[in-house]
Amino acid sequence: MDTVEFREYCLTKPDATEGTPFGETVLVFKVAGKMFALMSLDEVPATANLKCDPDLALELRDRYEQVRPGYHMNKKHWNTVEIEGGIPEAELRKMIDHSYELVVGSLPRARRSTIPHAAAPRRPVVVKRRARC
Repeated sequence: MDTVEFREYCLTKPDATEGTPFGETVLVFKVAGKMFALMSLDEVPATANLKCDPDLALELRDRYEQVRPGYHMNKKHWNTVEIEGGIPEAELRKMIDHSYELVVGSLPRARRSTIPHAAAPRRPVVVKRRARC
């Protein structure tokens, strides 16, 4: 996957927008005003920051040398990924999907409901049972 394909894939996500709030060299992809991906346009090799579940983030860093803790981000929740670094395209798409879904899942229910095909609620419903006497 190259930078053009990365950008195009991010923009296929429902309600995804792009902007350059940090300058011309960093593309930021958002959903509902929250970032799910940042791509550096002047890095060689090209890199992107993607949000990630902390346990999965560690697993991906162990699996791929092209995945590192998020540069200038919370290293527990973000990974920096080399876009053209040899990670299979399907795996890179999964990482983008995961990042997007984490952000959508953290939105208030009312806002989530306005996004087509939005992720499931962020917290599962817990049914409390009474103890038997």
